[in-house]
Amino acid sequence: MDLQKRKLELIQEFLKIQSEDVISRLEKILRKENKESGHEDFKQMTIEEFNSRIDQSMEDSKNGRLIEASELKAKIDKWN
Repeated sequence: MDLQKRKLELIQEFLKIQSEDVISRLEKILRKENKESGHEDFKQMTIEEFNSRIDQSMEDSKNGRLIEASELKAKIDKWN
């Protein structure tokens, strides 16, 4: 199985997770792996950036620019 297909399958499984604890543990694993490999893609954002993203998300919600998780999963399924 190629890497792209494995990534897609991982995303599909991730979208099924309902436990915040499991997601937190996965985030910790990714941070540790990225740090050890030198690929620190997760960078802490400032409070201003955080608030800006919240504002943008609220604006997107008000304007109907949303996608349900089930819709996203269906789109991902079509990638295969």
